[in-house]
Amino acid sequence: MKKTGFIAIVGRPNVGKSTLMNSILGEKVAIVSSKPQTTRNRITGIHTKGENQFVFLDTPGMHNPKNSLGEFMVKAADSTMKDADAVVLVVDTGKEISTVEENVIAYLKKSGIPSVLALNKIDMYNREQIAETIAKYADKHSFSAFVPISARSGKNVDELLDECSKFLEESEWFFPEDMVTDQPERQIAAEIIREKILRTLNKEIPHGTAVVIEEFKDEGSLVSIRAEIFCEKASHKGIIVGKNGAALKLIGTYAREDLEKLFGAKVYLNLWVKVKENWRESARTVGNFGYRDED
Repeated sequence: MKKTGFIAIVGRPNVGKSTLMNSILGEKVAIVSSKPQTTRNRITGIHTKGENQFVFLDTPGMHNPKNSLGEFMVKAADSTMKDADAVVLVVDTGKEISTVEENVIAYLKKSGIPSVLALNKIDMYNREQIAETIAKYADKHSFSAFVPISARSGKNVDELLDECSKFLEESEWFFPEDMVTDQPERQIAAEIIREKILRTLNKEIPHGTAVVIEEFKDEGSLVSIRAEIFCEKASHKGIIVGKNGAALKLIGTYAREDLEKLFGAKVYLNLWVKVKENWRESARTVGNFGYRDED
């Protein structure tokens, strides 16, 4: 009998939610960076194993929003929990419980939604620290299970899946068996380019950038993409482009490598950098750049 369920992956920024999603799927559908608040939209990852289809919902990191973009991200995370059948709360094993986790636990108690606590980055901590973290959270809430994992190495991710399988209900699948995400190719391409900006530039500038795909042509053996990178200041544009265009070329090279793996074809990537001052402060511009409520 086929089973399925929607499971939200939530937690504070930079705890490894997107890395966990990619580890489960065995493919890259969510961008990953050492910088917090990398994920902006809700991302759906579909994992079909045997008779079970898991629909994981990766969310932006929960934080105190400082602008319209931040408000959109927090709303996306909150609404995802409300749409889910179960929740995986991902925490950094060595960090103290913050207001983010307190708020998630308050929602879990109020809603009665089943949940698992995933203690990530266990390769950085010893058994005593892991046990202490479990005890702290056990005092806060009756989670269905506590699963220590390393999303980066994949350690115990199968055990986490086993726990999540208990939340699935008998139902026809919502997606085809070979589908891993419902994201359109344009959105995936934009996110991969943004990831390379985050990884290439070490300053705060990457958080003030957005990527919009203006043209996407798939001709089978060749995919042609024209993308515009928006930043908030003219000085930021100079840093993104770099001396003699070096930084932009590097971003393009890294992005093209991932895109060619994704599409299984040669990719022609044309990048342009434009200035849109203080775009993160404008709810309208945030929406125009693709960050829209799904309600």
